[in-house]
Amino acid sequence: MTSPVKELSSRRYIYQGDPLLTPPPADLMVILDKYRGQRDALMTVLEELQDHYGYLPQQGLQYAARELGFPLSQVYGVATFYNLFQLKPPGRYIVRVCKGTACHVNRSGEILAMIKTKLGIGEDETTPDGMFTLQTVACMGACSLAPVVVVNDRTYGRMTPEKSTAMLTELHDEAAMEVKV
Repeated sequence: MTSPVKELSSRRYIYQGDPLLTPPPADLMVILDKYRGQRDALMTVLEELQDHYGYLPQQGLQYAARELGFPLSQVYGVATFYNLFQLKPPGRYIVRVCKGTACHVNRSGEILAMIKTKLGIGEDETTPDGMFTLQTVACMGACSLAPVVVVNDRTYGRMTPEKSTAMLTELHDEAAMEVKV
């Protein structure tokens, strides 16, 4: 006969109570209160949550569902359907490589491969240090600068695999300088 304590300690998941037992944070409630009772506002709420937090935190989505009366499955359905929403915190630098036609014929695939190798991550992943998130986009709308890489709000045009390596080094150095200050 096994001990009940041993059974409890061998469980993979132990119930830790209701994560929504505590009231939502005040900053979250400011966003949610603006849209209470508006059944067509889910996209807007998710956009505001992401603008505020930088991504859509799990608990924020749970509170949004509860406070606005949406099924949690609907909230997650919308959040996971649209690729503009991020469910994990992004890196400090979001590196977006264009895969549009003009960029593609000008070696954006090689640039993407070089960045993946240098960072050690794949598409839609973040480096373990939280510094970089790598994404691809269908088109940046900057075809005259093809191939294009956009980092946060900076556009790098006429890129090459070699320039992408220099760009990553520059960003690492920039981050290191800010830490020292």
